[in-house]
Amino acid sequence: MTRGTVTAAAGTLAALTLLAGSAAIPPRRAAEPPAGTLRLVAFDTCADALARLRAAASASVGPWGFQAGWRTGIAPDLVGGPAGAPLTREGARAAGGAAEHSGTNIHEPGADEPDLVKTDGRRIVTVTGGVLRVVDAATRRATGRLDLTGDARRFGTPEGSLLLHGDRALVLLGSAPDAPGARPGGRPAEPGRPAGARSGPRLFLVDLAGRPTLAGTYRIDGNLLDARLTGPTARVVVRSRPRLEFPDLGEGATDAQRLAANRTAVARAGLDAWLPAYDWTVGGSPTGNGDRAGSGDRRGDGRVGCDRLSAAPDATGTAVLTVLSFDLAAGRLGDGDPVSVAGDADTVYGTAGSLYLAGERRRPGQLRPRGGFGPDATDPPATAIHQFDTSGPGRPRYLASGTVPGVPINQYALSEWRGHLRVATTTGDDSGPRPATESAVYVLARRGDTLVRAGTVGGLGRGERIHSVRYLGPTGYVVTFRRTDPLYALDLTDPTAPRVTGELKITGYSAYLHPVGEGRLLGVGQEADAEGRAQGLQVSLFDVADPARPTRLARHHVPGLTSAAEFDPHAFLYDARTGLLALPVHDGSVRLFRVAGAGLEPVGAVDHPGDLPVTRSLLVGGVLWTVSDGGLRADDPTDVAAGTWLPADG
Repeated sequence: MTRGTVTAAAGTLAALTLLAGSAAIPPRRAAEPPAGTLRLVAFDTCADALARLRAAASASVGPWGFQAGWRTGIAPDLVGGPAGAPLTREGARAAGGAAEHSGTNIHEPGADEPDLVKTDGRRIVTVTGGVLRVVDAATRRATGRLDLTGDARRFGTPEGSLLLHGDRALVLLGSAPDAPGARPGGRPAEPGRPAGARSGPRLFLVDLAGRPTLAGTYRIDGNLLDARLTGPTARVVVRSRPRLEFPDLGEGATDAQRLAANRTAVARAGLDAWLPAYDWTVGGSPTGNGDRAGSGDRRGDGRVGCDRLSAAPDATGTAVLTVLSFDLAAGRLGDGDPVSVAGDADTVYGTAGSLYLAGERRRPGQLRPRGGFGPDATDPPATAIHQFDTSGPGRPRYLASGTVPGVPINQYALSEWRGHLRVATTTGDDSGPRPATESAVYVLARRGDTLVRAGTVGGLGRGERIHSVRYLGPTGYVVTFRRTDPLYALDLTDPTAPRVTGELKITGYSAYLHPVGEGRLLGVGQEADAEGRAQGLQVSLFDVADPARPTRLARHHVPGLTSAAEFDPHAFLYDARTGLLALPVHDGSVRLFRVAGAGLEPVGAVDHPGDLPVTRSLLVGGVLWTVSDGGLRADDPTDVAAGTWLPADG
């Protein structure tokens, strides 16, 4: 194998893919998942790995490649939760005198998620358009800028996000549109592109101790899926597709001829077609105008070795997931200590001690393109889940795998609590005028290397699909919707006997749920008419203190608008001390509300110059900061008539 491979161990990696759905009535037992134990296994030899990958890919390929039915591209699920509450005064002092501040709205404490803005209470760090900027929160002045785009500006700059640990920021840029390099699925690289160039996500380690300087870079084949930061360790999940050259037989070829040619291409492919390559640098030096990231001082490259590869027994050969681990405290990136699994996923759920990769379980040939091929109705969708131990530094250690029927909507459908994993999914066909769908919550326990079913509550929202899920310790809340919004309250105290305790039916739905105090739950979503047609942003305050009788205390409706918080909870800001709620809406502004007792009142809005859409809000020392591509604005949240504007290029 090439330079950069290292020995593997029993702790290799894995995952697969997902979707969503739901509906209402008394619970009943849900359908069983596909038979057979699911677990990840390493390959004995590289020849064994190649033979298995070829066989699986050959069974999965169709006349037109892998495209039909196989998802491609970037599918980040960067969403968040209750850890966005402001620091206490004691926490601020422990952070070195930093002001009380809000954090990224994340799902679980101890597992930070990437976002386009971070703060430690002293400085605010943003990344927009491939440029990292630093602002001193106390003086409201820009103190640093670093252009990370380099020559990629010619091909477009992808959306960026970052993780922050001490004086170091890890910036993640996804694959740029039409980025240089070979393209998966048999499409050759475009003329004039550099041969062998990495076409996937780029990572930049930036030292913030003084003026921002580049400490290292990393690039790998594939697409960025998600990342988590536990302590100083960042774990980045990348999905890559086989780099196969499928021949173009022209318009006169039959599907049988195309299929035979594609299978021949698979049979001739080497391991390099599946195993992603990467390169990295240590250090960096500015070039050009003095503030653009340049080449590193030391370089290295490699390819994930077959000794770092594992797979489920029924892997399709159509995707490989790679988990990279970086110690941000070390001040360099290195080779990322990669481990890979022949499988697919689009949901990453992390806690302070575990990393879960989840996705729809598919088998070779289960989904084929065109020519009458389609999903096997006798094998309904199921979700495969793989658990890894992330309680220590370094690469994750594989623990167990399991399956549940149906597909979850996002990472909030998963929750680890007292040694059990709760998973909410929807099953059934939601097409046609009378959808045959229903939802359930499954409680899984680890037995050896298997996640087994401990308990189930099903029959939720028949004919509907899940729109949001939230777990608060032993209690779960599930929102399903088609024409009305049943909000289900679930008692999950006994993992062997989860049960529905209450249900509230209202028009519209909540796409995101957030706790706002004892016995209170906030919902952000859409109002709807009697036919289920969306009517604009709806913010609801629920009383869930009595699990048998959830009620709605207050609501606010903004006709015709939506909020980014409906699909990206990183855009949601709630301050428990003051009751301030900030929601970016698609007229470009941030709408401000005050939550107090049983009340929910609008208190103002913040706009940025030039009608630039505001995407994020945060609080630092009682000051409301809002972020757009054009810059940052600082306001007194009790009086936003005249804020301080800091243009991005000012």
